[in-house]
Amino acid sequence: MDGVTTAGVRATARIEAREDGRGGTSLPVLEGQGPLALRRVRGSGPEARVMLVGAMSGPLGGDHFTVEARVGPGARLRVGSAAATIALPGQAKGEARYDVRLNVADEGELHWLPEQLISAGGSELSVAARIDLGTDARLVFREEQVLGRVGEEPGRLTSRLTVRRDGRVLLDQELACGPGAPCGWDGPAVLAGHRALGQLVVVRPEFEHEQPAARPLGEHAALTPLAGPAVLVTALASDALALRRLLDAALSDLT
Repeated sequence: MDGVTTAGVRATARIEAREDGRGGTSLPVLEGQGPLALRRVRGSGPEARVMLVGAMSGPLGGDHFTVEARVGPGARLRVGSAAATIALPGQAKGEARYDVRLNVADEGELHWLPEQLISAGGSELSVAARIDLGTDARLVFREEQVLGRVGEEPGRLTSRLTVRRDGRVLLDQELACGPGAPCGWDGPAVLAGHRALGQLVVVRPEFEHEQPAARPLGEHAALTPLAGPAVLVTALASDALALRRLLDAALSDLT
């Protein structure tokens, strides 16, 4: 663990995936600290699979967690999590932070498919995901957030997602929800009272030649082409299960 201080826990998890020369993917770096435990699980074909296993509650107020993954040329990596992440209020003052840093080289492929992030009442969490892709990199990135547990008002949640390809920005967006967020976050133009929100980013080199067209995906979901070989699916739902169904259907259609 990076350390435990009066300001909270500092912890980092690192994954590095490389093509092993035999048609598979090796994991020369698989390091988890404190609450960020990593486990390799059985994969299929050339793909390596890693599960993020929460070893303790959190993030709590004042904590700072970081997850980093690097996928080399020709490597294929799939990352999931064993359970939802729950942001909780803690004894330490201040906002908690959860940073995700992903880098996929040319000809590499990453499927980032964690379980939901739940913003519990009284918590304050800032989530930032930064993704850097090579020219022919492939990506499936899913992000799901649930505002509050059953019968509970949400905590304060700020989420930013930035995706770059060859240094060029494909997507850079931020959303703040809960107490202290800008007025209107729960209004008809933003969440409209829904408590589960998610997005799916799919980057495939073949989209350069034939990109899916913009279209609605039901009443509260839509597919939007990005300025590159990429599409963004955004969705709102009443709960986590309905949200997952929407995103799973969209992913099945795209792949």
